[in-house]
Amino acid sequence: MYASLKSLIARFVPHCHARSLILALCLCSLLVSLWVYLQGAPLPLLIVLLNLATLAVVALHQWRSRKAIKFQPQELADRLLQVQENERHRLSRELHDDIGQLLTAAKLQSEWLQRRLPQDLQSHCSVLCNTLNETLAKVRDVSAILNPRQLASLGLEASLRAHLLKTLENTQVCWSLECQQRLTGIPEEMAVAAFRITQEAVTNMLRHANAHNLLVRLQRLPEGLSLTICDDGQGFEPAADPGKEGQGGMAGMCERALQLGGTLSVSSQPGKGARIHALFPWAPRALERASAHKVLQ
Repeated sequence: MYASLKSLIARFVPHCHARSLILALCLCSLLVSLWVYLQGAPLPLLIVLLNLATLAVVALHQWRSRKAIKFQPQELADRLLQVQENERHRLSRELHDDIGQLLTAAKLQSEWLQRRLPQDLQSHCSVLCNTLNETLAKVRDVSAILNPRQLASLGLEASLRAHLLKTLENTQVCWSLECQQRLTGIPEEMAVAAFRITQEAVTNMLRHANAHNLLVRLQRLPEGLSLTICDDGQGFEPAADPGKEGQGGMAGMCERALQLGGTLSVSSQPGKGARIHALFPWAPRALERASAHKVLQ
């Protein structure tokens, strides 16, 4: 009955106010019943009690609903990151499937047109074809950054290596990726977090650090997966709480580490480069699986 009344009222008033309106109506009904009863009118006491019970039920239902939507700060952060990751995947699919297909069709049409144009227009058509090729390549790069599909098929190490190779191929940065252990069996959410943190750190380095050397190290430790990112750039003064101040995207990195119960620390000084270290602890269910993989020297 309550659900039917709420659904009926929601058609005429905003949904968020439907429960409040029902509660107000029940309260008014109770007050009117009490007034009629006190005036000595022939109103059975049962109706007053029924109104009182209805008011109590509606108030309890509203209290439970409000209590149910209260989240802890960590839960809100987890949900925010999950929504962000889902949105990245959606945008990646749209770029790859929709815009990518349209650009591919335009590229094929321009190539067909180039074969039939007179010689004096060939140079213009070549410029158009090259522009379409570059745009298509950029769209694919952005799609891969938003949703690293290779994580599931290639694994964390190979995915990071491919990303570093692609991102730093036209720069003066000398980079290395150290990983002397097998990373098979890494939980998916941990691999995504490590990939995203490295992605953000490399982007910050290219934008601000003016570094010449970059080192990314992955280690499977007894306590968890260790990720270290070092560069020899110009450095900076780390914020007292990078998770709150968001210096250079540090807030997002910290949130990803904290989401998995891990930690993230930043060490840097002006002129002395920067070092980011993240540790993702093994989940209880993954301890046995993690300890089964021995270090390969």
